[in-house]
Amino acid sequence: MASIVQIGTRWRAQVRREGKSISKTFRTKAQASTWAREIEVAVDEGRNLDKVSAKTLVPAIITHYRILREESKRPVRAKSTEDYTLKQLAEHFNGVTIAELTPKTLVKFAQARHRAGAGAATVNMDISKLGTVLRHTASFLDFDLPDVIGKARPMLHHLRLIGAAGKRERRPTADEIARIMAWDREHPEHTLPLADVIEINGQSGFRRGEIFRIEWRDLDEINRMVLVRDRKDPRNKVGNHEWVPLIGTSLDVIKRQPKAVGEQRIFPFSPQTASKYFKMACDDKGIRDLRLHDLRHEATSALFEAGWGIAEVAGVTGHKDWRHLKRYTNLQPEDLAEKGKLLPFKKIRCVDR
Repeated sequence: MASIVQIGTRWRAQVRREGKSISKTFRTKAQASTWAREIEVAVDEGRNLDKVSAKTLVPAIITHYRILREESKRPVRAKSTEDYTLKQLAEHFNGVTIAELTPKTLVKFAQARHRAGAGAATVNMDISKLGTVLRHTASFLDFDLPDVIGKARPMLHHLRLIGAAGKRERRPTADEIARIMAWDREHPEHTLPLADVIEINGQSGFRRGEIFRIEWRDLDEINRMVLVRDRKDPRNKVGNHEWVPLIGTSLDVIKRQPKAVGEQRIFPFSPQTASKYFKMACDDKGIRDLRLHDLRHEATSALFEAGWGIAEVAGVTGHKDWRHLKRYTNLQPEDLAEKGKLLPFKKIRCVDR
């Protein structure tokens, strides 16, 4: 029987089986519960979590990975996309040993994810995360593991089960925004200020998770900026704090938010709840194929349309690779040729040597 006990600001999970006790402390109750469930299964099956063999189950490897991340002060955030992906992998490969993890089983997994509605890009991320878990955990535990992910990728690509994400160009119209905000006013029972989130994201272009992480201490009203902590960066996952300018009326929207006792966040809600309400509003108002994240695309496009340069826009959106912003510029060769006619010719003086 597992017990979850809060100790200060952390949670301790303890699993007892036949006089033996295994315990570990986590930052959140959800992490503690997940770890406890996985440990209970491992103990019941008589497996030693400190040793890995070909008979070790894939969920046990995922548990090892979570523990390593926690001990390295880089835990998997509860309810994050990564947390959800790891749970999906552990659930699907429940009962599957490392030895049974073959290209065939990965193809079956990808097919099952497609039937569940996942796209090729999402499945690709699932496969990549599984590869990360296997590679790093096996290395730490000094266990030689064949590159089953690498062997499976050609077939997965051939079957079009994995692939890159397509470029999404959907932008909301002014009428659609007005209808969604009207829906928000029609549902005062929802405490999440959806209209305010839309107004900020449609101008400042925050990622969905960023706006719900910023705290009052991170707000610089004088300079109209906010500090986004651990901003997404493929080369630096932690500590990438970045001051971001607040565009348009974003600062005014933030300042009118109520301050809850004991709550540091400006918007103390989950990103998933915001996306759920946004979809409910779109469905109710007959708006098709529009997502909350499309507001980031709208804000980025609006900045370029206002004449901002790539470097300036990147300072708002946080894009580290400027190539991802090139598609927003919509530069046409004929337009560049027309501008080229206006450039003055500068004669270069040749100096005899």
